[in-house]
Amino acid sequence: MDIDTRTEPPEAAGERETLTGFLDYFRDTVVMKAAGLSDADGAKRLLPSLTTVSGLIRHLADVERFWFRDRLDGQQGVPARWTAEDPDAEFRVDDGESLAEIIADYQAACRESCEVLARYDLEDRCRAGDRGQNVRWILVHMIEETGRHCGHLDILRELLDGTTGD
Repeated sequence: MDIDTRTEPPEAAGERETLTGFLDYFRDTVVMKAAGLSDADGAKRLLPSLTTVSGLIRHLADVERFWFRDRLDGQQGVPARWTAEDPDAEFRVDDGESLAEIIADYQAACRESCEVLARYDLEDRCRAGDRGQNVRWILVHMIEETGRHCGHLDILRELLDGTTGD
């Protein structure tokens, strides 16, 4: 893994800054956990499930776009790899797929999310979907989702090359 260049979440800040600080920290952790792996290692299945480093990162890119662009902003035609027919499509990764491109797509999805988020307050409700979540709920959910998958990436990285760390 590369040297840790993640920005720590603020220790004393307002609610929005704290929430976005933790989400950004976990987003950086995703990238850090994959840094230095080969394309083959990124796609390597170490578990009976489809879980791979590359698959998790593609999943997280899709989740970013779903919650911020689709649900919160109500954008139409937001790309997603999963479908009703293949709900795990984003996890299907071939050895020849570029981990660097997968990471770049994830980082682009995170930038898109930040652009959308900048237009909303914590109490604002989603424009799409039927559950009425607000921005605060989305941020907490994304912290949970991204943090959980950082744990998966941590384990996969250790299994791949013995690298450990937070």
